Amino acid sequence: MKGAAFWKWLAKKQRFLLEGGLFGAKMKQLPLVGIICTIMLFMIYRTSFYQYQATKMESDVLFHPLKDGVASSSSFSSLPQGIVEASSDLELKPLWITSTPNLEESNGSRYLLAMPVGLKQKKNVDTIVKKFLPENFTVILFHYDKNLDGWWDLEWSREAVHVVAHNQTKWWFGKRFLHPSVVSMYEYIFLWDEDLGVENFHPGRYLDIIKSEGFEISQPALDPNSTGIHHRITVRKKAHLFHSRVYDTRGSTKCVEDSEGPPCTGFVEGMAPVFSRSAWQCAWLLIQNDLVHGWGMDMKLGYCAQGDRTRKVGIVDSEYIIHQGIQTLGGSSVKKGRIQEDSLRRRGNDVRVEIRRQSMYELETFKKRWDRAVEDDKRWVDPFSSRRLKRKRRRRYSKV
Repeated sequence: MKGAAFWKWLAKKQRFLLEGGLFGAKMKQLPLVGIICTIMLFMIYRTSFYQYQATKMESDVLFHPLKDGVASSSSFSSLPQGIVEASSDLELKPLWITSTPNLEESNGSRYLLAMPVGLKQKKNVDTIVKKFLPENFTVILFHYDKNLDGWWDLEWSREAVHVVAHNQTKWWFGKRFLHPSVVSMYEYIFLWDEDLGVENFHPGRYLDIIKSEGFEISQPALDPNSTGIHHRITVRKKAHLFHSRVYDTRGSTKCVEDSEGPPCTGFVEGMAPVFSRSAWQCAWLLIQNDLVHGWGMDMKLGYCAQGDRTRKVGIVDSEYIIHQGIQTLGGSSVKKGRIQEDSLRRRGNDVRVEIRRQSMYELETFKKRWDRAVEDDKRWVDPFSSRRLKRKRRRRYSKV
């Protein structure tokens, strides 16, 4: 009997030990499972965080492409930060260095003059460039007539950058070759037409004025004898150093005391605009890639003025130009142009009429795109609309 009892007790003991061992093993496994879960949660968090950061940086690159000339993107995250060169310039570099670089000269302010040019305007372009070069300007010429060889006899020509594309406008060239990261070293960008008379214009004095007045977007005033004056605000006021608004009740647009927008104030025309570095970053985004004539854009440039467009956009009267109104783009300056022109005339059309028709179409297209963008972007608030309402309220209260 004692033997049977002994074996029953031993079986219970083994069962207890076995169950206790399994329970103990399970208890020992719990901390390990917790550690594994923690690591997995951390990995999921880090992955989600990196994905969010990458999406945010890509969004910043798309909608805010530059900050002080430096781009942000996850596309170069595999590179060490110190090797990243996010901007460039249009300075010509020698194949080899023959002397020690002048550090004082290289560290000074630099400016950019960009112009679409054709050989027919060679003499006038030569006059313009010779005025700009002594003032620390880099020059880039956009040759729309494909005729580059005819420029090499000018002494400064080999110091300039030349880009050739047949029958393209300055806005087409600017969108493709003046990306903000490429021109970030230039304090001001002059994007001018080729048919401007500069007898009464000095770039150095002009720069002094726009810097002292804080103009982010500007243009020289037009001599009253200029051809093709479209807006009274651009006409020179003899007794002024500069002006930023006009009062004029003639025409369909009445410019009066209450006028708060273009073309009465905060406006420059497309023939001779001058942009600060920051303003150009915005204006470059405003240029539509497929709308090459730029019509309608001048009415919206004030949104790129980095603040109050009635103060940050100005017309400089003391340094003024003459708009000669010579239209050569799209003309018969090259053989291909003559063929196109003859073809149009056989169909009863004139080249300039066709260009104007296209410009009008682009104007309407630009307006529709702006209106659609405003409607679609629910977070966007028109800074000038709210400002106008505040002024009206102040006037209303002051009358009470």
